[in-house]
Amino acid sequence: MARITVEDCLQQVPSRFILVHLASQRARALMKGAPSLVHSENKFVVTALREVAAGKVKMVSKTTHKELPEAE
Repeated sequence: MARITVEDCLQQVPSRFILVHLASQRARALMKGAPSLVHSENKFVVTALREVAAGKVKMVSKTTHKELPEAE
């Protein structure tokens, strides 16, 4: 299997900082037993990077939560 590069991953995410954050969160999820989204016999971090490069893992921005008025 070909090596995974940062450039491959940066085609899917806008910055290296987001890439590190996204890959580390995904690697932790894989360590806790989450199913892999791509076939890989590598360590968790490499599998997480392969998932990012394949576009299987995306960043979701948090939006501010506004409280809704209670129904009467």
